[in-house]
Amino acid sequence: MTDFAGFPQNVRVTSVPDPVLGVLLQEITDLSELKVTLRGFWLTKQKKGTVRPIHINEFLNDKVLVQGLNNYGDSTEESIRKGLFLATNRNTFLEYKEEAKNPSKVYYLINTPAHRKALIAINSNEMDVDKVFVESVEYPHPKASEDYNIFSLYENNIGTISPMLAEQLRDAENIYSSQWLKEAFDIAVKHNVRNWAYISAILKRWSNEGRDSGKSGRYSEKDNRTSHIEEYRQIRGHFPWESRNS
Repeated sequence: MTDFAGFPQNVRVTSVPDPVLGVLLQEITDLSELKVTLRGFWLTKQKKGTVRPIHINEFLNDKVLVQGLNNYGDSTEESIRKGLFLATNRNTFLEYKEEAKNPSKVYYLINTPAHRKALIAINSNEMDVDKVFVESVEYPHPKASEDYNIFSLYENNIGTISPMLAEQLRDAENIYSSQWLKEAFDIAVKHNVRNWAYISAILKRWSNEGRDSGKSGRYSEKDNRTSHIEEYRQIRGHFPWESRNS
């Protein structure tokens, strides 16, 4: 177990209803249920819209859950499925199955008024499930995604990782989604600014100002690219190829 370095400045926040940190925290005794429940709120926040279903494979292939439940006797898949069962049985999650048409179409939703209303409408055929739920896609097995963790991204695109940098990378991996990390590294490689400070500046800007298909609020794609460069220059003073006196 590694020591937690504390919460960095401007960290993203995932809100949870008060009962999660009250009565549910008091009553939940199974570790898999607790971890699956907390991760469910994080996965929900990554989605958009009033109804935010989570496909079962998103849980089964979630890196945090797979690693976090890796050493507790049962296989990670069994532990995650157990957590989902307990969370559903407790009514923290709602479960939707389309067994007749597609047995693999299993979704979980946080038990909110909007989600309860949506499931009632779907079950009474007042609402088309395919218009509400995103069509299921193939999610890779967790092992297939190991090459895309932040450490591999850094070593493959930037260079050697020092112990101090490893802590920064670990913090970033806990804060930002794998998609954001991959895209930020791609931008650094594209502009040949292979430095963690530059990549970190991109991620912080997305976190502070929003990230939507490469654009952010009032900034154009060109403006964003320039702002990343200027923010890097403010942090480091100059790029490696620039003279300190220029």
